This record gives sequence, C-alpha cells and structure tokens, in this order.
Amino acid sequence: MTYQSPISPGISWYEASVGERPRYAALAGDTSADVVIIGGGFTGLSAAAHLAKAGVDVVLVEQHRFGDGASGRNGGQLNTGQRSGIDELEKELGWTRAKALFDLAEEAKAHLLDFSRANGIEIDYRAGHMSVAHKKRYVADYRAYCDYLTDRVGYPHVSFMDAAETEERVGSKRYFGGMRDMGTGHIHPLKLVVGTARVAAEAGGRLHEETGVTGIEAEGGKVRIRTATGTVTADRALIATNAHGKDLDPVSAAHIMPIGSFIGATPPLGDASPVLPGGESVDDSRFVVRYFRRSADGRLLFGGREIYAAASPSDIRGAIRRQIAEVYPDLADVELTHAWGGYVGITMPRKPFMREVKPQVMSIGGFSGHGVMLANFAGKLYAESVSGNRDRLKLFEDLKIPPFPGGARLRPLLLYLALNWYALRDRI
Repeated sequence: MTYQSPISPGISWYEASVGERPRYAALAGDTSADVVIIGGGFTGLSAAAHLAKAGVDVVLVEQHRFGDGASGRNGGQLNTGQRSGIDELEKELGWTRAKALFDLAEEAKAHLLDFSRANGIEIDYRAGHMSVAHKKRYVADYRAYCDYLTDRVGYPHVSFMDAAETEERVGSKRYFGGMRDMGTGHIHPLKLVVGTARVAAEAGGRLHEETGVTGIEAEGGKVRIRTATGTVTADRALIATNAHGKDLDPVSAAHIMPIGSFIGATPPLGDASPVLPGGESVDDSRFVVRYFRRSADGRLLFGGREIYAAASPSDIRGAIRRQIAEVYPDLADVELTHAWGGYVGITMPRKPFMREVKPQVMSIGGFSGHGVMLANFAGKLYAESVSGNRDRLKLFEDLKIPPFPGGARLRPLLLYLALNWYALRDRI
C-alpha cells in the first residue's frame, strides 16, 4: 500500500528564489520514537518543531522533499479567520464556538509571525489583503461582512472599498468593490517550510526526506509505520499528508480530496506599475478563486486555474496568462518566467479535518485553501495534545466533517462534476 503525491511539473518561483534547500537523509533501518509524523509540509514540520523543542523524541518521514507539496507551492496568503466566514459559523455553531474558532485563527496568524521572528526565518511577510467582488450583486455582501467583522466580532483591521477605491488599489477595472484587511498579509511559503525544518532538526527532531510510507499499523498500544528502507515504531503517530495521502488511510481519503491549483509568475513589473501599488494580496469572489499578489522582487504571482483530477493540465502557462489578461489587459502579452501547481486538500464543508483515525493515530488536513496560516498552527495544537492539553485541538476535532459521497471509485467523478458545475456558475 503506497501513497502517491501528484506533484505538478514546473519549477516554482519559490523554489527558484529560496536558494539551495538542505537535504535530509532517507530513513535507513528500523528505529523507535515517542511520535512518528508522516508528511513534511506545514503541519508535520510544525508539529515536529514544537514536539522536539518540548523534549519529545520525534521522527518525521516525507516521501518527496520538504515543500514539494502544497506547503511550498501555494499562494502564500494568510487571510483572516477560518475558511468559512464567522457569520456562517455563528449560524451553524452558535456564537461561542464560532468566536472561539475565529480567535484560534487570529492566534494562528500571530503565532506564524512570532515563530518566524523568534527563529530567524525570513518569510518576506508583507501586510495587507483584499477580497474583491467579480460581480456587482456580491458587493452588498462584502459591505455587510465588513460591518459584521467590525461591529460584531470587534476586528478593527477591515474597511469596505467601493468600485473606485478597488480599481485604484487593485490596479484593475475588473472588480466592483470589496474589503481591505490590514490585519493580515502574505509570505514566501517555501522559506517558512525550509526554516521550520531547520528549527525541528536543530531541536533534535529526526527528519527524513525521500522516505515513502508503505503501511501503517496500530496495535498493542504502539503504532508502526513501514517504508522501503525501514520501520518506525512509536507510541503515537500523526498523518499530515493532506491532499497526498491517497491509500495510506481510507478514513482520511474519504474526508479529504485533492484539487489542483496553478500559479504563474511574471518578470518583475517595476515600481511604476499600477498593479497592486500598495502591495496587498488579493482573492476574488469566484468559487474557483483567483488569487494574486506582488512578490518581494515585484513580480505578479497569479493563481486560479484549478482541476479536480490527479493529472496536471497540459498548458498551465496559457491558462494563467488568459486569466491575467482578464484582470490586467495591459499584461495580455506578458511572458511567465515560472508556472507551477500543487494539490490542496479540501473537505465537504471547507473546514479542517482533524480526527483520530486509528488508536493513537491522528490525521490532520483538509484546510481547503486556508492552510498557510492554519496548517502551521495545527501542528502546534497537535504538539500540545501530546503534552496533555487537547482542549484546543478538540475545537477542530468536534467539527462535523462528512465524507465525500460515492465511495473510493465514484468519489473523484462526483467531485469533478460538482466542482465544475460551480465553476460554470462563476461565468454566468
């Protein structure tokens, strides 16, 4: 039983700009630990760093290299709150639970920045994010949510933008209004991955790349994972493979599905460019979200092409260039220096999946496009639970996350049909 990671071809701008990544040797032989972690993305590496700092003997294995999955290839946007708006969560869960989840997300944001500063990880953080309406009929919803965050939640960092302000700040006539949030921002995600791995290793965590897991067993109060080059026996395990677990654990696979999202990078646009003059990141109101921002060296990083299958599209560059031209017609002929993709894990209700799937085996994933901020913090929460405080992790464990319908064979087809229907609605 092996799990495959559907890595998209194409060197990302992140990989090209991060410098030489340290390598970690593959597992060689059998070993034991207090905790074994499967998956070297945001969640797994964060958990390893916090556990190792707490004196826990931890082994982490990754099938590819750290950052080769979505953690090192995503849009880099932090956002605010959970993937679902707190107004939606209040209707579903009540004010107390909704506010607790919002506050945890705010703590996650602060933790990411504090952790990076404390450990000397330069993540190219830049403040500011805008959510914008691609249809006029959505503008009133943005205004209402902005008022809700300010008045009901007490979040002071947002302001409503009318069409004129949106055009000025985005540098495009494509959108009709939106919300500006100066309490969040965007980062270079692969720098965070590389830095977190360094912190975990320096604290005593045993990290292994290019070590694919072929099986996981939980019996007799122990957990054992098998790889082609050895086994790890531990008191407990964390599955942090997110979209890439496939057959490793059927429970996780039923609740977390992969969707591919693709990004292109332009050459540096220069200081005189009208594109995003304030440096904020952007997401729009489409179901198939378009998201974009300026990099530290002034490139436009533009994402939005999605697929709902395991194969990469044949023309990433062409698709991304067409989407850029819709927003920025003056860039219709721009060449892309890099084009790449990654697969993110989504759940049916777009809430994280955190559940004990076997005795002493926790699975964490399904951040549904909100993982830059939340996935790192989930690793910290898992480390807390190992030390005996499971209260905060339980706020996520108690969320009702139904499995995708259709069973293992029909699930991808049903997801493909459903998500393409919603993508069609974006255009009408």
